[in-house]
Amino acid sequence: MAKARATPNPSATVGDDPWRIPDALWKRIEPLLPPRPPHPLGCHNPRVPDRRAMDAIFFVLRTGCHWNALNATGICSSSSAHRRFQEWTSAGVFVTLWAQGLQEYDELKGLDWEWSAMDGAMTKAPLGGERTGKNPTDRGKLGTKRSLLTEANGVPVGLAVEGANRHDKKVAEATLESIVVDRPEPTEDRPQGMCLDKGYDYDDTRELVREFRFTAHVRARGEEARAVKREAGFKARRWVVERTHSWMNRFRRILIRWEKKVENYFGMLHLVCAFITYRCSGLLG
Repeated sequence: MAKARATPNPSATVGDDPWRIPDALWKRIEPLLPPRPPHPLGCHNPRVPDRRAMDAIFFVLRTGCHWNALNATGICSSSSAHRRFQEWTSAGVFVTLWAQGLQEYDELKGLDWEWSAMDGAMTKAPLGGERTGKNPTDRGKLGTKRSLLTEANGVPVGLAVEGANRHDKKVAEATLESIVVDRPEPTEDRPQGMCLDKGYDYDDTRELVREFRFTAHVRARGEEARAVKREAGFKARRWVVERTHSWMNRFRRILIRWEKKVENYFGMLHLVCAFITYRCSGLLG
């Protein structure tokens, strides 16, 4: 007999329920929430508490379930959770949370700008929507590409989204412009390198990277693996961004994009980046 899948217990503590937003993260989210709108006249249903709505959003993000599936969990109704998610996304709550997390990380551990890495990852987008396109590696099915920039330890600092048919180099400028924290100025003594793969091996991309005052380090496919064998003590740097993409894919809602509105998709991605940043800082345990 198949084992029934457990659903979250709304009365459980966060330590007992891994599907709820951690207390440490909620303490940082709550002050960022916009003022509550007036309750509609004639409505006798009390407003769902913000914490329960946030738990429901986090449940959707982690499991990848459809919004309507929330009605069976007992956390929060799907309509309330989705409405609150759109309100908070429009108010910039999740991108602000990410930027705040990067500032806290910088104070605790220090963002390492000596090396950074940028790369794209493609995911399916069955419902289509803004910034989707035919994926040339998936028989032309609709997909989307997220372009990610990380600092030397893999903490995400920049993010852009385009259709799956857009080349990595075409998304590079938007990714570099999306850095959500102030970056120290590079100097001759302390240059800031950027590791890129073969997809960025073009003169115009190198020029673009220079305009943003990074030093491009582009390795052709297979060259990095050969360098590991050839150079004693060689440390691969570009793979930190691929590891961060893997961390992001553990949040099943963004592994496959179901949001037609690109603003909603960004909201999910920004919340994931914030969670990863706080987790890397050690503030979430």
